[in-house]
Amino acid sequence: MSKTARPDRKKNDRRRKKEPGEYEETTLSVDRVTRVVAGGRRMRFRSVVVIGDKKGKVGLGTGKANDVQSSVQKATSDAKRHMIRVPIIDGTIPHEIDTKFKAARIRLLPAREGTGVIAGGALRVVLEHAGVKNVLSKRYGTTNKLVNAQAVMKALGDLRGSSIVDPNAPKDAKKDAEIETQEAERSGLTVKEVSKKDVDADGTLKKGK
Repeated sequence: MSKTARPDRKKNDRRRKKEPGEYEETTLSVDRVTRVVAGGRRMRFRSVVVIGDKKGKVGLGTGKANDVQSSVQKATSDAKRHMIRVPIIDGTIPHEIDTKFKAARIRLLPAREGTGVIAGGALRVVLEHAGVKNVLSKRYGTTNKLVNAQAVMKALGDLRGSSIVDPNAPKDAKKDAEIETQEAERSGLTVKEVSKKDVDADGTLKKGK
């Protein structure tokens, strides 16, 4: 009996399912760069990666290597080291901002619910990974993806209430709870603290609490 005739053998056995990570990752661009060295030219690949949790955290990173896969991995690690927390109010940014970075100029304006992300190219990728659902934007100057991505990251970092995320710092559950409470209050929900005495053995909240 041949191996291919086995009834329990499936074609997709060797395919491994990728587990969902904490951040969503998008490769913005992969370019081939050349550097002149003694004896000739050295060719490598440069990757630009954007990561984010779509809940206010976003990062941008670049990486260079002799092959594409290694450059993407380096860029992802660099993006995790340079993440920022973006203040989002009702799905949009808190105020208008106009930022200039190198040859790019970015202008972001808050928008009402249902507007969507009015942006394109690198701006759209960064804003969507940050979790901004409604925003108006305008780009002036260069069309370089890396420079535009750096410009929008600078603009988000200059917003009032933004902060830099330390990847080595332990997760602060209390701080995350405060952020969730503020978001719930903006949505009109009431947040009430309860203790173990207010909950029965089945995990149900007692009446009158």
